[in-house]
Amino acid sequence: MTHLDAQPDLDPEETREWLEALEAVTAADGRPRAHYLMDRLGTADAQRFGDMHGRVTTDYVNTIRPERQPAYPGDLAIERRLNGFVRWNAMVMVLRAGRHSNVGGHIATYQSAAVLYDVGFEHFFRGRTDSFDGDMVFIQGHSAPGIYGRAYVEGRIEEPVMENFRRETDRDGLSSYPHPRLMPGFWQFPTVSMGLGPLMAAYQARFMRYLEYRGLKQHQGRKVWAFLGDGEMDQPESLAAIAVGGRERLDNLIFVVNCNLQRLDGPVRGNSKVIQELEGTFRAAGWHVIKVIWGRGWDDLLARDTSGLLMQRMMECVDGDYQTFKSQNGAYVREHFFGKYSELLELVAGMSDEDIWNLSRGGHDPEKVYAAYAEAVKETGRPTVILAKTVKGFGMGEAGEGQNINHQLKKMSADAVRAFRDRFHLPVRDDELDDMPYLRPEPGSAEATYLAARRQALGGYIPYRLQKADALPAPPMTAFSALLEGSGERPQSTTMAFVRILSTLLKDKELGKRVVPIVPDESRTFGMEGLFRQIGIHSYLGQLYTPQDAGQLSYYKEATDGQILQEGINESGAISSWIAAGTSYSNHALSMVPFYIFYSMFGLQRVGDLAWAAADARTRGFLLGATSGRTTLMGEGLQHDDGHSHVLASVIPSCVSYDPTFGYELATIVQDGMRRMFAEQEDVYYYITLLNENYPQPPMPEGSAEGIVRGLYLLRESAMAVKDASRVQLMGSGAILNEVIAAATLLEEQFGVAADVWSATSLTELRREGMAVERWNLLHPEADPRTPYVQACLSERIGPVVVATDYMKIVADQIRPYVHDRRFVALGTDGFGRSDTRASLRTFFEVDRHFVVVAALKALADEGVLARSMVTDAMTRFGIHSDKPDPAGI
Repeated sequence: MTHLDAQPDLDPEETREWLEALEAVTAADGRPRAHYLMDRLGTADAQRFGDMHGRVTTDYVNTIRPERQPAYPGDLAIERRLNGFVRWNAMVMVLRAGRHSNVGGHIATYQSAAVLYDVGFEHFFRGRTDSFDGDMVFIQGHSAPGIYGRAYVEGRIEEPVMENFRRETDRDGLSSYPHPRLMPGFWQFPTVSMGLGPLMAAYQARFMRYLEYRGLKQHQGRKVWAFLGDGEMDQPESLAAIAVGGRERLDNLIFVVNCNLQRLDGPVRGNSKVIQELEGTFRAAGWHVIKVIWGRGWDDLLARDTSGLLMQRMMECVDGDYQTFKSQNGAYVREHFFGKYSELLELVAGMSDEDIWNLSRGGHDPEKVYAAYAEAVKETGRPTVILAKTVKGFGMGEAGEGQNINHQLKKMSADAVRAFRDRFHLPVRDDELDDMPYLRPEPGSAEATYLAARRQALGGYIPYRLQKADALPAPPMTAFSALLEGSGERPQSTTMAFVRILSTLLKDKELGKRVVPIVPDESRTFGMEGLFRQIGIHSYLGQLYTPQDAGQLSYYKEATDGQILQEGINESGAISSWIAAGTSYSNHALSMVPFYIFYSMFGLQRVGDLAWAAADARTRGFLLGATSGRTTLMGEGLQHDDGHSHVLASVIPSCVSYDPTFGYELATIVQDGMRRMFAEQEDVYYYITLLNENYPQPPMPEGSAEGIVRGLYLLRESAMAVKDASRVQLMGSGAILNEVIAAATLLEEQFGVAADVWSATSLTELRREGMAVERWNLLHPEADPRTPYVQACLSERIGPVVVATDYMKIVADQIRPYVHDRRFVALGTDGFGRSDTRASLRTFFEVDRHFVVVAALKALADEGVLARSMVTDAMTRFGIHSDKPDPAGI
């Protein structure tokens, strides 16, 4: 309750006169004039007192009054029966799964939201057709059983598959939640990691408009619907979604927040009102807010309550009260809700306890929900949120309706199942209750005919996911000839090599318009400011100002058809834009090629949950981790120095990661990624780290392309002829490969040790290939064993292997199992980052050329090839002390 709400009316007659004046202005000149006058009054008050004294919320009643409700267009009786079938299927699927395999599931969430979904499926959610791409519907993760239950009713899923709910490893089963990776023809979006659904939905809506503004797709009036939980709205990603939706005026975006007042363990806002709180938040962000709080049974009570006491009582009760009411009965509600005031008891005197108990919440009333949806789809100029009040576990009765324990509830007693059947008038005989059969209408029945007709009228079934789109040709390697030839003596970073690759692709007549460059707020840091003028930064408003740097060559240019998505200081938003672009082939039947570049430390570490969701969504595109490595970003320190992004990337199965050192390696990797993702339409994405360190870029060695893609190739073979076994195999990647090359020279010139140098562009891909070979050998015991690629590369080489990277040692350790019978040393940058020069940092973390030399000599000494004193001599020569602090220590 706000301060203003609590004020008594000191002069009712004066109040009446003001209200009559408002009505007169509205009748004569319309609401815009009335609102103008109210705004002027508020402005005058603020100018005098320095603040705004006003309300941020409306009364705790439905936004759409009964007289404004449109007529319901459907057959409520048939829809009520279908609703019961779906509810029953959702419940018994979880109960049967628990009985058969104890795999669990969630019952209560869908039961609270069933009507919210049903009205959408019957009247609003449009499927994909030959001429219409369909609406996008983000299903709340814990509601998945209800969506399966509906698909069974529709005939899209059969009983044997329903029986395999949450059992997918060795059978045709159903995933626990919406997972496109596991059910690629069914689910559109992964949503069960709460908070990601609202954020991804908002950026999908924005990307839809981006395609329209750039002339790549025609405007079709499509909508993005996101079904969310009231507890879920506490996630920071949810709040970010509210901001972007309002700021961008995304009138193609509709949030439906299921306000059942409960999160996983208890009330969302036990001591206040989450609907009122959310209303204020959304309204302040520029959203159209529609509250659906009370069902139609309350309309008559509110109409007869001329004193406003009922609305006052509705405001007085907090959400904890409302939850308790729905866990009790009608007598309890009469005593504890209406009973506070004698006038309210008189208001319901003619109602039985059962009548009072049947007063429903708005989210369970299809007519109220339909009215809200109908208004939402007509709204222009701003997004809409529908705050629908429901009961968690609605229909579960004493088994869990409105109870704190219902989120985890996976079992129900026989009596509770019987009560559920009776409550929804389901055609299940008493002797069938123990078996809990799935229900669907008989073929040719009124219900079956109605259901099929509704989905036919709306274009087809939802959810449905398009798996393939138009293939895009990969550019030939000759397109990157400048990078393949090297830079001569002119130093260049791989970040600048990437900018050249991006510029080349943007100029391609066929691919250029499909490229989507995405940056949080570091375009100038990455040397991309030249693209501002060339392709522009997307803004739906265009550019309403003259930029400060308008007189410069690379001025800051915003445009409605701008191609760059520059998301501000917002990595979560940037990767959500990247996911939207990378799933465009499925959601828009249009393949786009997104490149999202960011500080590598602020990439996967900060948005790991979204990176995992991207894999689940089968996103295709490139992630570029710039300023990568623990020792490259001079002077920045602990929270900027990345030594583990490749560890994080390695845990995502569909993420193909590389750590190139040279421009030709980068070009080869990007070209192969284009082939895999956009020509062959493989559902993977690439993580490639880039460097800000400048050094001469060599030309591409002949025959190295295959090794670059596979993760390892011989960069330099030692020309030394050694009579004994004084030979080592040195491997490096990214920022440290040049140190490895320098170490090889030191070994040869100062210690007489031959050193072959290998570029390990992807230690993660080498490990994955090695594991695949081991698995094949395990499962084919009588066949000739296959050889891992790393082992094959080293088969004709002698000497221990030393691998050095600018990442934690575990990155190099990935290939340890595949070097076989030879000494292996991993050097890496375990520990917290530091601020210093590159040279000092590499010495500190023990990955510079001197430590590579010492590691190689020590490995040879351990094999008895060299005297141990040579290692000590080298340490003395390089100033390495045996009591040097461990950089991995804390």
